[in-house]
Amino acid sequence: MTRAVEDATGRVRRRFAHEGREATPAAVVSAVRQETTVLGDMAVLRMAGQVRDELIGAGPLAPLLADPLVTDVLVTGLQVWVDRGAGLERAAVRLTDAGEVRRLAQRLVAACGRRLDDGQPYADARLPDGTRLHAVLPPVAVNGPCLSLRTFRHRPFTLDDLVRHGAVAPEAAEVLAAVVRARLAYLVTGGTGSGKTTLLATLLGLVPPTERIVLVEDAAELRPVHPHVVTLQARTANVEGAGAIGLTDLVRQALRMRPDRVVIGECRGAEIVDLLGAMNTGHEGGAGTLHANAPGDVPARLEALGMLGGLPRAALHAQVVAALQVILHLRRTDTGRTLESISVLQPSGPDRLATVVPAWQREHGAAPGAAALARLFHDRDTEIPPVIAGPAPVAPPPVAGPDTGVLPSISGWPS
Repeated sequence: MTRAVEDATGRVRRRFAHEGREATPAAVVSAVRQETTVLGDMAVLRMAGQVRDELIGAGPLAPLLADPLVTDVLVTGLQVWVDRGAGLERAAVRLTDAGEVRRLAQRLVAACGRRLDDGQPYADARLPDGTRLHAVLPPVAVNGPCLSLRTFRHRPFTLDDLVRHGAVAPEAAEVLAAVVRARLAYLVTGGTGSGKTTLLATLLGLVPPTERIVLVEDAAELRPVHPHVVTLQARTANVEGAGAIGLTDLVRQALRMRPDRVVIGECRGAEIVDLLGAMNTGHEGGAGTLHANAPGDVPARLEALGMLGGLPRAALHAQVVAALQVILHLRRTDTGRTLESISVLQPSGPDRLATVVPAWQREHGAAPGAAALARLFHDRDTEIPPVIAGPAPVAPPPVAGPDTGVLPSISGWPS
C-alpha cells in the first residue's frame, strides 16, 4: 500500500470514528471514493475492504482468519503466527507497533460486549462468526499485547473426510460408526488442538435424524450436520460481575428438554457430575470432550472434576463405570491430527476402579479390550466391526499407577 493510500485509509477511518456511522460495505466504499478519486473500481473495493476490516473486523489478521486451512492465529508482541494443522509458522503480516495490537484487541473484545483495559487486562470472548478470542495486555503480558484466535470451521467434516485426510484409519471409522449406532456413551480425549471438537461434531452427524441432540457448551463450537440440534451456551458475568450462567446449570436445563442424547462440548468442571448422572438415568449415547494427555489419564481427570462437584471418589468411579463405555483418544503429530486409540472403560480390582483398556490402536490394530467392545456391540444388537471381531491379545492384569488409569490414591494423580 502506497503512502497516499495509507493516508486516505487513515482519513476514512477517522471520518467514521468522528461521525459514529455504521461501517456498512456501501458506506465504506462511498467514503473511500470521496477520498481517492484517482483509483479504479478494483482498487477502491480492495481499499474499502481493508478500511472495513480495520473498523469492525480483524484488521491485518482478517486474511488469515479467512484462510480455510488456518485453525489458530496467535499474536505475540509484533509477531504473528498461524497453525495450518502442521504446527506453528510465522505469517507475513506486518504490525506497526504495540499500540496497533492493543487497539485491535480492544476493538475485537468490545465487539463481543466485553471490557479490555488497564483495569481488566485480559478477556476471553467469542466473535460473531464463532471465532474464539483471548487477549492479554501489559503489564500482565510482559512482551506486549497478546492475541489468541481459534477459528470456527463453517463446513464440518464427514467421517469419510477424516478417513481421506488420514486422521482416522478406515477400520477405525467402522468402529466409530458402530459406537454411535449402539448408543454407547463416549468421551473424545486429547491435548489442546488435537481435533477433539472436530471429531465429536463429525460423530454427532451420524446420529439418526429421529433423535434430538442437546448440546451444552462453554462457547458454541459444535455444528453437527443434523436436523434436530439444540445448543445451550454458557454466559460469563458482565462488568458488574453478575449474570453468569455456568455449564452445571445448563446441563440441568438440558435434561428437561426431552433430549435423546446430551452432549457437553468440553468437560472441565463440576458439570461432569450432572452429565454422569444424566447418563445413568436413561440418557444413552451421551458424549463430550476432555483434555487428557493419554487414555490412562482419563480416570484421574474425571476424579479431579468429580471432586469439584462434591462427588466422593468411590461414587465417581461407580458412576463412570456405569455411565461411560468408550474413550476415543486423539493425538497431534508432525503430520497432523490423528485418532490414536479406541478404548473401553472397565471396573478393576476389589474397589472396582475405572480402568482404561485399549480395544484398537492405530499402530497395532486390535488390542486387549477388543473383546469387551465387541460384547458391548453384541449386547446392543449392533454389527461388530471386523477389526475387533476376531480374537485379541489377552489383557495383562492392570498395575496401579497413573499410566494405567487405575488410581490407588490421590497421590497417584498425574501432574
